[in-house]
Amino acid sequence: GFRHYTVADCEFNSSKLNDIEYTESYYYNKLEYIRFSSSVGKYVGYTEHGIKNAERWNNGPEVISRRAEKERYCFRNVGNDVEAALTKS
Repeated sequence: GFRHYTVADCEFNSSKLNDIEYTESYYYNKLEYIRFSSSVGKYVGYTEHGIKNAERWNNGPEVISRRAEKERYCFRNVGNDVEAALTKS
């Protein structure tokens, strides 16, 4: 069978919203074919299929909802992640 999965990630060095980067990557059979990055502000395709989808998604409502994920998903949880990291170190 084939494997398709998505990975969402927040990378941060501080709790300031400007220092946080939200990424969402789409994979098919271990090959990343498209990614949204909050630092770029749009989808970027890495394969022929990914490039076509990136063009379509960047012109649709998908890109607007992804731009809000940084604040909704990352900023809301940054305190929990920092606390968990500090208690393990």
